[in-house]
Amino acid sequence: MSRIGKAPVIIPSGVKTDLKENVLKVEGPLGKLSHRMPSEISVEIKDGKIFVKRINDASVNKAMHGLWQRMISNMVIGVTKGYEKNLEIVGVGYRAKIEGKALVMQLRFSHQIKYPMPEGITIAVAENTKINVKGADKQMVGQVAAEIRRYLPPEPYKGKGIRYVGEYVRRKAGKAVAGKGAAAGGGK
Repeated sequence: MSRIGKAPVIIPSGVKTDLKENVLKVEGPLGKLSHRMPSEISVEIKDGKIFVKRINDASVNKAMHGLWQRMISNMVIGVTKGYEKNLEIVGVGYRAKIEGKALVMQLRFSHQIKYPMPEGITIAVAENTKINVKGADKQMVGQVAAEIRRYLPPEPYKGKGIRYVGEYVRRKAGKAVAGKGAAAGGGK
C-alpha cells in the first residue's frame, strides 16, 4: 500500500467537507474547492479525517492512490492557509502595476501587457518589480505564476526578465572580443 496514500488527511476546525456522487467539496475561511474523484479511488470521511482507498491493486490505481491523497491534502491546506508564489522583474524600465482586475506589465515590447486576474486568484505588486500571486488552489496559483513568467522568461546573458524569487538563472558568457591584431587589420 502507498505510504502517502494510506495516511489520512486531517480536517482542521473551521473546514467543512462534503462527499456526494464522487465529488469532494472542501470549504474553509479562504474559499471553496471541489474535485471529482476518479472511479478507481474511494474516499471516506469519518472522525475528522479523510481516508483515501483504491479499489484494486492495478498499477494505475497504485499510482493514483498517493496522488489523490496529496490532492485532497492540498485542498484542505489551500482553504485554511492558502498558497502563494512570488515573482520578480529584473531589467531597467521593466515594471508592473495593478489596474482594476488586471496586471499591467511594461516589458521590452512596444505595448503594455494586460493579464486579467482569474477567479479565486489575487495578484499584488510591490515596488513595481515584485509580483505576488495568492490563492486557495495550489494548481491554479502555480499556473498563473507560470503564465506571467512566460511573457518574458529570464535570458541567459544579462539575466533580464521575469523570474521566481530565489530562482537561479544560469548565465552564459557573451561573445568574445577578437584579438588586437585581427581588429586592427593585422591579418595580412
